Amino acid sequence: MSFITLEEAKAHLRVDGSDEDTLIAAALNAAERYCVTYLNRGVYVSQEALDAAIAAEEASANAMVILDDIRYAMLLVLGHLYANREDNVTGTIVSELKLGARNLLQPYRIMPGL
Repeated sequence: MSFITLEEAKAHLRVDGSDEDTLIAAALNAAERYCVTYLNRGVYVSQEALDAAIAAEEASANAMVILDDIRYAMLLVLGHLYANREDNVTGTIVSELKLGARNLLQPYRIMPGL
């Protein structure tokens, strides 16, 4: 997919050096897939990529070019995956951000069955 470069991801995570590049790349791929799956539509990195997919009859009717709010939602999910590397966390209080990733993605989501 690669909507976000490794360098952009590391800047968002405030990571210097390359020791965790493999981990960050895996989390970034997961974050991008999560967001695109949640949107339930084809997402393309540029208008040229979308046009090529349409020409090759590979794009769905509701495909779109990625927007900044979708990219930022991907970074928010990445941050969550990077900071919480286990399924269980003990001894902390957690609350969901009102302007979190799903709220950024919701306006562009195609609801299943529609």
